[in-house]
Amino acid sequence: MKNMIRIASGQGFWGDLLRAPIDQVRCGQIDYLTMDYLAEVTMSIMKRQQLKNPSAGYARDFPEVIKEILPDIKAKGIKVISNAGGVNPIGCRDKIVQYAKELGITDLKIAVVYGDNILDQITELQSKGAPLNNMETDEPISKVQDKLVSANVYYGAKPMVEALQQGADIIVTGRVTDTGLVLAPMIYEFGWSMEDWDKMASGTIAGHILECGAQSTGGNFTDWFKVEGFENIGFPICEAFPDGTFVITKHENLGGLVNEMTIKEQLLYEIGNPAEYITPDCIADFTSIQLQQIGEHRVKVFGITGKPATPFYKVSCAYQDGWKSTTTLTYSWPQAKIKALKAADILKKRLDNLGLHFDEYRAELVGYNACHENTAKPVQNEDDINEVQLRVSVRGKDIKAMEAFGKEIAPLILTGPSAVTGFAGGRPTPSEIMAYWPALIRKELCQPIVEIVQI
Repeated sequence: MKNMIRIASGQGFWGDLLRAPIDQVRCGQIDYLTMDYLAEVTMSIMKRQQLKNPSAGYARDFPEVIKEILPDIKAKGIKVISNAGGVNPIGCRDKIVQYAKELGITDLKIAVVYGDNILDQITELQSKGAPLNNMETDEPISKVQDKLVSANVYYGAKPMVEALQQGADIIVTGRVTDTGLVLAPMIYEFGWSMEDWDKMASGTIAGHILECGAQSTGGNFTDWFKVEGFENIGFPICEAFPDGTFVITKHENLGGLVNEMTIKEQLLYEIGNPAEYITPDCIADFTSIQLQQIGEHRVKVFGITGKPATPFYKVSCAYQDGWKSTTTLTYSWPQAKIKALKAADILKKRLDNLGLHFDEYRAELVGYNACHENTAKPVQNEDDINEVQLRVSVRGKDIKAMEAFGKEIAPLILTGPSAVTGFAGGRPTPSEIMAYWPALIRKELCQPIVEIVQI
């Protein structure tokens, strides 16, 4: 058993800094590189991509990054764990295998974890006693079943631990919890029991701190002006110990900031009830967390307690729920606000005259009331505003109404108030709305699958 392992975060979301995982591997010593790509909406995006191209459906950036760092991780013995597989983890793995062969790298084990996609099993699972009701409203899934685009189970650390036990060097998964990416190597390296709830909670909270990348090393920080080196920001590293304590730090030669406040801000991210942070692996008590600054860019995290895991997995579903369309027009001085409001009124009346109906129609003045709406302070003199952007959005089930809306925007330039100085993006194209359907399923009704490929 190792006395300490260093687990690095290399990606906080799909689209994060491409340089981050490369820096984590090359700018200092680490044992594990974890890369988190998935969010609820990401799965539906990947599924739509796969429907257009069966070979798609995963984070395409990931194999490219692996290709770049494969010689490094091979030489240094670094293991990589990522949920970049999305809805096509096997396709993602196959791309990595292709790149490894092109580079002439051998003696490499690549694991894939899948079995989270239950979209084609909804009816069967219902017959086995899984209602998959909306966990927030208790509505039956039958309400949206014919519109489902994706349905994925959130697995925890266990299948990734199994992959490590089988000697995996790179693990590509479908939908697993963000926290499980970090917890898994701790369980494996320290031989933790998966029923030691305090240690499961400790690894879970370490994963929570790392999951958003540089958000715990000064990115998106309230006191952003205290952060140095944003242009070369270092992503977080967890130095984990067998007793469940850990230290959050970063590579010394990279920018960023690690202090108690950067860690606390990340700890507050998306936690719901802080005393009961529920994952497939445990229930972590965030109120038990103790923090201590023990050096520059070094924060010790300790004292964490946890409770037994629930008998359920969470299921994240997405379904097609209509369409939306948005456009903008910019109005300049004088009377910028008055003209923008008048243009919005004209547009709404023209849409009504055409018999077009929408579930929602919103007209916002960006730079004036888009964020504050009716709480925005009155302007004493309307001519004080040099310019304002009118943003109009509609939402509804009728795609033809959306297309008709788009055709009514440009005419406002010459058939409405004067001084339009910008028409953004041309005629707007309607986009699908993907709505979220969270549900629960008993763990015994679905099982993850772990496969290993030896190169």
